[in-house]
Amino acid sequence: MKRIIFYAFISLSFLLISKKSSAQDYKTAVGLKFGGYENGITVKYFMMNDVALEGIAGFRDHGLVITGLYEFHQEAFGVHELKFYYGAGAHIGAIGSGVYQRFNGDNQPYNRSTILLGVDGVLGLEYKIPKSPIAISLDLNPRAELATGPFFDIAPGLGLKYTF
Repeated sequence: MKRIIFYAFISLSFLLISKKSSAQDYKTAVGLKFGGYENGITVKYFMMNDVALEGIAGFRDHGLVITGLYEFHQEAFGVHELKFYYGAGAHIGAIGSGVYQRFNGDNQPYNRSTILLGVDGVLGLEYKIPKSPIAISLDLNPRAELATGPFFDIAPGLGLKYTF
């Protein structure tokens, strides 16, 4: 519970410090996402200047998870290239028999293939390197797993994207 309050406080602080961005530096980005649950390929597309859709095909031991996120972006700390973002979405996937590695260390063994289905959140910062097509992001990814749980996890994520 203390963790949830801490992360809520951090997100509220970012919202109060940041202001709306007038324009996004890119329309589409493709790259890699390294997370606490899966590592994979990500595609981000801005529908509006401050609203994006992000899809992640994440690979993990014995499985694949597809995640879709709806994200809001705002300028952070008065730096045009630095964006604060937050959003929510869902995931679906499957894992084979083995051990479901949870980020908090409370691993769960499975004797057969299992479907994964649940809701996801994201809260992070993204920096678009000036005069470069590269963006780097660091975020927190809370996840509620419903099909195999229910249980709640939260893990960090690091993204490296090519923008165009």
